[in-house]
Amino acid sequence: MPTIVERHKTLEKNITLLGLCSLLVVAIGGIVEIAPLFWIDNTIERVEGVRPYTPLEQAGRDIYVREGCYTCHSQMIRPFRDEVERYGHYSLAAESMYDHPFQWGSKRTGPDLARVGGRYSDSWHVQHLKDPQSVVPESVMPSYGFLAERDLDVPDVAANLTALRRVGVPYTDRDIGRALADLNAQADPEADAGDLAARYPRAQVRDFDGDPKRVTEMDALVAYLQVLGTMVDVNAAAAQEKLATEKGR
Repeated sequence: MPTIVERHKTLEKNITLLGLCSLLVVAIGGIVEIAPLFWIDNTIERVEGVRPYTPLEQAGRDIYVREGCYTCHSQMIRPFRDEVERYGHYSLAAESMYDHPFQWGSKRTGPDLARVGGRYSDSWHVQHLKDPQSVVPESVMPSYGFLAERDLDVPDVAANLTALRRVGVPYTDRDIGRALADLNAQADPEADAGDLAARYPRAQVRDFDGDPKRVTEMDALVAYLQVLGTMVDVNAAAAQEKLATEKGR
């Protein structure tokens, strides 16, 4: 009777058999991981305060992705003491539920940006993007000063929001109908913002890049950076998590 070693050698030498066994193992692992998702109501526990991005913030996020910022800056604070003490409360899945694609990861050339919103002034961000080494001498980040020279040009803001709604982001008909007006109003404190604040709680309305005469790509990117980590009251979220843990004991 062949031994286990002999059987394993036979498996290694027979490419067809090896392929079928590999497929079987992967299929079983996939079923074990994926099947439970069909029997639970929601894979992400909703957290109060999380909302879709405003059109300006979304435009800034698109620029963030376009320029490859995610390759050096993750947006995922892991539940480790060194990360929590440096960056703040660890990231909640619900905070990225409207991100397509989400920016989670652990590869960092620069610091994690999950909770960078409100930590620095708009002028700091603008200067950092124009000349990174002027504020962080050891930075290896290239200059993105050209963003301040480019007018923000989103071909069809409403279409962007419509596409996001199709994949689950809860934009309303009014959000889509006022998309372009909302985008311009958020970067101009003198414009009529209408019910922007009601539809997008905690949305920050102001000139972000220091040039109130125009809406630039710099406006959009800084608006996006300033909202990161600000939607959720993490202290309240932590208290809720602690209470849930105690109840489960």
